[in-house]
Amino acid sequence: MEEFILQNTGITILLQQFLAPFLLNVMDKAYLCSMQMSSFPKINAQLATRLLIPRPTDGHKGTFGHLLLVGGHYGMMGAALLAAESALRSGLGKLTAHVPETANTIFQTKLPEAILHFDEQSHQHWTSLIELKGYNAVAIGSGIGIDGETQWAFRAQLKMLLDLETSGSPLPLVLDADALNLLAQDYQLLSYVPAETVLTPHIGELKRLCTALELPHSTTAEQLTSAQNLAISLQVHVVVKSHHTHICTKDGEIFQLDTKGNSGLAKAGSGDVLTGIIGSLLAQGYSPKSAAIVGVYLHHQAGLLASRQKGVYCTLASDIIAALPAAFSTLDTSNSL
Repeated sequence: MEEFILQNTGITILLQQFLAPFLLNVMDKAYLCSMQMSSFPKINAQLATRLLIPRPTDGHKGTFGHLLLVGGHYGMMGAALLAAESALRSGLGKLTAHVPETANTIFQTKLPEAILHFDEQSHQHWTSLIELKGYNAVAIGSGIGIDGETQWAFRAQLKMLLDLETSGSPLPLVLDADALNLLAQDYQLLSYVPAETVLTPHIGELKRLCTALELPHSTTAEQLTSAQNLAISLQVHVVVKSHHTHICTKDGEIFQLDTKGNSGLAKAGSGDVLTGIIGSLLAQGYSPKSAAIVGVYLHHQAGLLASRQKGVYCTLASDIIAALPAAFSTLDTSNSL
């Protein structure tokens, strides 16, 4: 049984050098966390139900939040579409997708419920700063690419979000996919990531971040220890996606998905679906920690139901979205009827 220990040495010189003004000083706190995998609190229906926010019967679309989704570039519009549809299938009142104009036809045809906001400078990728007034949460990363202009826009958007946090009006944020790859390309961008942000790396993305920050990542134990260090240091929540997904919270907790694994989820686009679910929950008023936990549960449960129907070989990311209504039904939602 592998043991996971948060150690002072996990925060590297690079991480201290570039993020020192923003970091929680783990070394001064002498924070140590030692536990075995079997002792991690489990993410299951009971926990997700306990965190579920009652849905008022007299609510309107404004009641249930407005999510800004920044995603897509030429050849990868499907990623943004999957995130957008999963967000709307997860109780969200309204969604605006900031996408290149080349996404217009596919979005208007496939998802007419989405509001579209087109990039001002490019028809193919994200290049321009987005005004954030009127949104309840932001999701960035699904299919945005890693072009130089996109990296500039990402940096500027993070600065704007950090300014909002500093002014006392933070916007909940989830970062996934190419947003994480951009962070790995330029780890100084981590200094602009607001506290309470939810990061959702799969193992490959986590390894790239760890490599950039010179954090150990050769084994599962090292990967979780590094993710835990990153979460505490930046005061964010890190969802480590794998066959046993873990959530490392800003307070040093580690939650483990209660599952034997499901290879039906091992398909392109599955992570984009999770991004949409978590972004939707953030916009509806869930705390970042609760949004991550409930989102991971719903994503897993929908994937399980889809795989039972389609088979693990044949399940697609869009099948996970189609199974979300059944996944929600596994939770006790009687208090909102």
